[in-house]
Amino acid sequence: MMIMKQQYLIFTLSFLLLFFLHCSRTLAQAPAQAPAEAPAEAPAPPGPTDLTKILQKAGQFTTFIRLLKSTQVANQLLGQLNNSNNGMTIFAPTDNAFSSLKSGTLNSLNDEQQAELVQFHIVPTYLTSSTFQTVSNPLRTQAGDSADGKFPLNVTTSGNTVNITTGLTNTSISGTIYTDGQLAVYQVDKVLQPLQVFDPRPPAPAPAPAKSKKKKAVIADSPDDTPADNSKAVTLTNMHSLVLFGVGAIVIALSL
Repeated sequence: MMIMKQQYLIFTLSFLLLFFLHCSRTLAQAPAQAPAEAPAEAPAPPGPTDLTKILQKAGQFTTFIRLLKSTQVANQLLGQLNNSNNGMTIFAPTDNAFSSLKSGTLNSLNDEQQAELVQFHIVPTYLTSSTFQTVSNPLRTQAGDSADGKFPLNVTTSGNTVNITTGLTNTSISGTIYTDGQLAVYQVDKVLQPLQVFDPRPPAPAPAPAKSKKKKAVIADSPDDTPADNSKAVTLTNMHSLVLFGVGAIVIALSL
């Protein structure tokens, strides 16, 4: 009996030992639990469109880029594109377009005129190729007043061709460089020359003062021509005649 109890105890302890070893191996072989992944960060909102980078990527716009930067218009566009709901349209002249200008043309312009030249190529409205057919002329550019002799820019279409006239320049859009629903950039092969910069009209002369009507000279009557003086003159004449008549009568009487 005692032997059976010892055997049962040994069997139980052996079973528990084997079970413990098996659990230990299972836990050791189990892969470690991966740490919880951090939530993915939201993508950063896109920044405003950079016109100079678009032109640099397109190539052949080195002069226009230089003018955009030197006149600070490029920085202004960054802010305007970020805050405007109307969008922008840019007419970008190629380097060949600037080379076609007379030698020294750009250097002859002062800082204000260079800024006006660049702004004349910017319309503060997003225009697609189809909306050119319905726009009202003259287009108002960022250069300012679109009245005749100032900064007029007229656009007409003929089929798929978009023609641009300024009063000094006649050209057409030769290609689309970029469009995204807010900014449209079109290539032009001539520099758009505004009248105000390249052919300013002299200011209108000031109106002449109204001429006063010349008064006819009135010859003043001499003091002797007054009625009172005239009556005195008549009286003296009559007295003089009467004296002469009396003297004559006396002379005749003496002669008798």
